[in-house]
Amino acid sequence: MKLTFEQRARAARPTPAAQTPSPETPKAEPVPPAPLPIHGAGFLTTQDPDLVRWTLESLSEGELLGLPYLFDFWAHPHQLPPKGDWRTWVILGGRGAGKTRAGSEWVRAQVEGPRPQDPGRAKRVALLAETIDQAREVMVFGDSGLLACSPPDRRPHWHATRRMLEWPNGAVAQLFSAHEPEALRGPQFDCAWADELAKWKKAEEAWDMLQFGLRLGDDPRCVVTTTPRSSPLLLDLLHRPGTVQTHGRTTANRAFLAKSFMADIQARYGNTRLGKQELDGLILEDIEGALWSWDLIDACKTDSTPPFDRVVVAVDPAVSMGKGSDSTGIVAVGAVTRGHPKDWHAWVLEDATVQGASPEQWGRAVVRAVRRHGASRVVAEVNQGGAMVESILRHIDPLIPVTCVHAGQAKGLRAEPVAALYEQGRVHHPRAADLSALEDQMARMTVSGFKGRGSPDRLDALVWALHEAILAPSNQWTNPGIRAL
Repeated sequence: MKLTFEQRARAARPTPAAQTPSPETPKAEPVPPAPLPIHGAGFLTTQDPDLVRWTLESLSEGELLGLPYLFDFWAHPHQLPPKGDWRTWVILGGRGAGKTRAGSEWVRAQVEGPRPQDPGRAKRVALLAETIDQAREVMVFGDSGLLACSPPDRRPHWHATRRMLEWPNGAVAQLFSAHEPEALRGPQFDCAWADELAKWKKAEEAWDMLQFGLRLGDDPRCVVTTTPRSSPLLLDLLHRPGTVQTHGRTTANRAFLAKSFMADIQARYGNTRLGKQELDGLILEDIEGALWSWDLIDACKTDSTPPFDRVVVAVDPAVSMGKGSDSTGIVAVGAVTRGHPKDWHAWVLEDATVQGASPEQWGRAVVRAVRRHGASRVVAEVNQGGAMVESILRHIDPLIPVTCVHAGQAKGLRAEPVAALYEQGRVHHPRAADLSALEDQMARMTVSGFKGRGSPDRLDALVWALHEAILAPSNQWTNPGIRAL
């Protein structure tokens, strides 16, 4: 029976030297080893160094030589193919997240058999990149390319004049350029790897030609490795039946990246649109009719905050609690309200939203946010909870100032005046604040409603906070009332 690495580790656990028990000293009962729930390379990091050494010493020379090439053991979850029936696997990831390595290892798993000369599942592979040079230098000769990842006895041979790799078992991989879709007419494959699809200039044509060629074998499949961009083909592909996806951030692979790179890149691009795309591996798609574009959101980023004249915390309570319930939106906003209202500015200080919380839990989260930021008022939407919302907050802090508001308009109409403040450059997002989830809801709000999953609770709280901090006071300034004496 073949043992896993963890089972070998248990077997290699050291035992005390055998001793002859004396009549006075009964033999101790053996203590069974503790269960080892962590699998893969993570197992090594949780064990005593001596146990790891003893385990490695128990492996044969061949097993030790093969260990670096057991990718399932070392891989991050986003680098492993999903189970089930699929035709296309899209790996979305930030720069340096290990996408190329995942693509190389998946191709290896398709073409290699149990032994170097044995056939694998696939015999004819297409390697498709934006240009032939990129396919050769990244997918074949790169640090995480096919040649670097293959064991010595299974390493394919490079035929430069034919732009082809040939494995010892006879499997071959041909290189193609997405700039030349017509080159894909004629060849046929049972496996394909498409790299950086989101930046192909002739993406639709090249992808279509590749699909016509994927017609060999019982189950031809393709893996796509790409840093996400708002590419029409990529967006369409992700919603097609038969497509599965995994996602990894740059930070997932930080152990193999220079510390100075991570520090500098986070300082420069953290919480920016470019950072969300290139580091977090997120697709930033501008929705037609959205009140906030990603360019508008990116333009409001700032590195500093001034002293505030007023700080407001707004809460949009969920009507239920539990894993499947909506979130309770909690947003803190600081405002500078000196001079004419057209010169007033606001800074979104924190998104303290909680999900699945009980009234007691979200009430305490609101009070903590008030105390963290020194807020002078809480604004609470009470369409669903009525007087209960205010009573929950006052039960936790009897002196907390609360203003209850009712939503009389649709969410999109309420959000429109707030979006106008952003267009005027009067609302700012500090880079140090993690507002990613809030910004995603902003980019999905249109006048006709929210174009995302669930309810935009974070955005609702933001709208109420900015209304209380900027819009309502400025309306009183420009439209003074007359009081009878």
